[in-house]
Amino acid sequence: MLFFRHVLEARGIRSFEEFLPPYREAARRLGVKDPDPAPKTFQGWLYDGRKPIRAFRPVLVEMLGYSIEDLWTEVPAAAEPKFVPLAGPPFSGPHVEPGMALNEMKRTGAMAARRAKEFVLGADRDRVGDDTLGLLSEEVARLVSAYPREPLSVIWQDLLTAQEDIFRVLEGGRARPAQLRDLHFNAGVLSFLVAKGFNDMEDPDQAMTMTRVAGFCAKESEHPGLVALVDGLKSLIAYWAGKTGDALHYASQGTAAVEPLNGTVGLWLLGLHARAAAVLGDAETVYAVNQTAVERRERVVPDDLDALGGLLTYSTEKQRYYIVESGALLGTGGAELTAQAEEAVRGLSDPHAPNWAFGDLAGAQCNLSLIRLHSGELEGAAEAVRPVLDLPGTHRNNGIVVSARRVQQALTRGSASTASVARELREELEQFPARRPALPR
Repeated sequence: MLFFRHVLEARGIRSFEEFLPPYREAARRLGVKDPDPAPKTFQGWLYDGRKPIRAFRPVLVEMLGYSIEDLWTEVPAAAEPKFVPLAGPPFSGPHVEPGMALNEMKRTGAMAARRAKEFVLGADRDRVGDDTLGLLSEEVARLVSAYPREPLSVIWQDLLTAQEDIFRVLEGGRARPAQLRDLHFNAGVLSFLVAKGFNDMEDPDQAMTMTRVAGFCAKESEHPGLVALVDGLKSLIAYWAGKTGDALHYASQGTAAVEPLNGTVGLWLLGLHARAAAVLGDAETVYAVNQTAVERRERVVPDDLDALGGLLTYSTEKQRYYIVESGALLGTGGAELTAQAEEAVRGLSDPHAPNWAFGDLAGAQCNLSLIRLHSGELEGAAEAVRPVLDLPGTHRNNGIVVSARRVQQALTRGSASTASVARELREELEQFPARRPALPR
């Protein structure tokens, strides 16, 4: 890990909330009045090894007592760092007993857990037992929660493996009729996530194929909410692929089928409908559908999909993000929409919040940038999109790239297009899609 992270953890600092007070104190000692780093910026330092820009470096050096070069040096997990501080006694980190490194222990432990799981799945040769069903359901719940929070490259193999496990159990013909509904439900949820993965990798054809698998499983499970969720995913895939008519069709189809349900899937379909209508320039439909969604929010009764969370629920924060996006796509600006866009970004900025998703946050930041451009605020637009440009390659999925491209296109229009800030920002945005080496293929 980086020595920077090593020092922080030795001081009990593992989150942005714990980091900010000593950082501000160091800034006060130096007389620095620049803004604090954003939570996403701190996470980039801590988890992705991104080196801070010059404005933050003096404060970090003052806070931790080591040079930036030492702080951004990789140190072995099981070794005692030997860096000399700029002032004070040498660093004394937590004592590490000799033996196997922690990362290696986790890796071999994960292999053992996988082997044990295969033993349980294979042990029920004549029937599907409760342990098998429990293992499969727990893995589905874990992946649903992880998907919006982790880069796809981290969980992709786990998704495919879990899907294969459930398909194998279903094909084995060992499940009792009472178990088939739950198995098909879990297979439908995993196929939904795999389809979303193909979409994030800019492979809409494979994504649509997998949604058909998800739809089949949803119907076999007799779960109308999951059936409607798959319609929503079809709309989402078409939306990011630029097939706006298809996106509108699938959203309308899902909305009609979801009328009797009380969970949030119906609200998501309305949000998808509004976004597609906005691309087509149908402002009247956008406003009417968004108003309906706001009114229905008050009557929502969370269902089992909402209980799983992740991509299967449509939080108030996500609803606000969708409403703002529909306004941005209509080319709207002004103080009121700008305030709503800023609130959408704030609502998605806490990575510890249960409904946080890095893709939603990046989309909200791109929307804020667009709306500020529509309002003639070029500097504010550049500030809003900066965290998106700083995202590591592993996080640059298809939706984020398309959102960033919209900002790039908006920078070519209007009087601001000739400003130096606009030119520099366009150049950065042009390079943004190309720097994504870590997405799975």
